[in-house]
Amino acid sequence: MSVRVEFNDVTVIYPNGARGLSGVTLTLEEGEFAFLVGPTGHGKSTFLKLLYAEEVPTRGQVLVSGWDVGRLSPGRVAQLRRRVGVIFQDFRLLPHRTVWENVAFALHATGMSYRAVLRSVPNALAEVGLLDKADEFPSRLSAGEQQRVAIARALARRPPLILADEPTGNLDPRSSRQILKLLLQANERGATVIFASHDPSIVNAARRRVIALQSGQVHSDTARGTYPDDLGRD
Repeated sequence: MSVRVEFNDVTVIYPNGARGLSGVTLTLEEGEFAFLVGPTGHGKSTFLKLLYAEEVPTRGQVLVSGWDVGRLSPGRVAQLRRRVGVIFQDFRLLPHRTVWENVAFALHATGMSYRAVLRSVPNALAEVGLLDKADEFPSRLSAGEQQRVAIARALARRPPLILADEPTGNLDPRSSRQILKLLLQANERGATVIFASHDPSIVNAARRRVIALQSGQVHSDTARGTYPDDLGRD
């Protein structure tokens, strides 16, 4: 089952007075793939954090499949996060656990049974082409391989919503293309995907929806777009 996302006049103001977002209104339909683009510090990470309740709106409403994220109880937040796969730029792998253990640990943390974990981990690693690296530690992998482990960890539960926060930011062009391909495949299986990036080559290659943020506001929103020429990148 896919996820529908709605932002209704959403503003985020941090305790120091800085604005993360300002008056954002938009909708992503079930099964949609969208790039979230814009310079660093202009709202992309804030946008994503709202969707797994790491942040809550100061004003406005964020809905994920009808759930008002800003009003969820702690128990409901845990349920929401089981439906969301998050991929970070810095991988966030556990350095003293093997590739297999990194993926398994994330699944155990969501309450998956031991038997289900034994089925899911090899499938996830095979999907990202790393089953032969299952017993390696992250330090023995390239940056691209580490990011693929992070993707396997995020996708192993088949979450209906996938949030990728600059997942190709530290990677070479070939690895970046591999990451894009994996996320497009997840989208083809039905997941709603939001891919934050400031890499025009990745955005332009996919020709999907492009939501551009600048100073916390929607600068542009194009159905099958490219990286806006008038938008900063860093």
